[in-house]
Amino acid sequence: MQSLSPSFSKLTRHKTRHDFFRSGLNKPGNTSNQLGSIVTAVNVNNLPGLNTLGISLARIDFARRGLNPPHTHPRGTEVLVVLKGRLYVGFVLSNPGPNMKNKLFTKILNLGDVFVFPEGLIHFQLNVGKTDAIAFAGLSSQNAGVITIANAVFGSDPPINDNVLTKAFQVDKKVIDDLQEQFWWDNN
Repeated sequence: MQSLSPSFSKLTRHKTRHDFFRSGLNKPGNTSNQLGSIVTAVNVNNLPGLNTLGISLARIDFARRGLNPPHTHPRGTEVLVVLKGRLYVGFVLSNPGPNMKNKLFTKILNLGDVFVFPEGLIHFQLNVGKTDAIAFAGLSSQNAGVITIANAVFGSDPPINDNVLTKAFQVDKKVIDDLQEQFWWDNN
């Protein structure tokens, strides 16, 4: 007799069929915020059936000129597909080595185009089309995490010491103070 796969035994820990179901990704998210975008994530936190499966997904809605700001997923690679509109997307290689620059990889994506953002690298998406845009992202983790760079650096509580930020960004203290005083919108 053939034994059941290890994945099946993990799945049987769930209590009901609702652990494997989530509705609502057909509905647009509210993009009337200062970024003009909203991310609707589906991960192990709101779909328990993803536990141990190593996958998750998200719907990203963009108003005209909407931005999903520079961010990173520390625990997962992201693959993005455009379902509506036109997006300018990109990621930056970081810490490439001696005498090398952090290289930016960008592309304009249209309906049906796919782009991959490697795990842990800072990336972004900007709606450059004349209409709203929609994209879906698949992630290689049940909970890839998200760190929005500006929010983390300038919106921390308590704030990061001005001496650290003025030296790191090589700008005047007034610039840092102005950035730290802003409200940093979280579109996730």
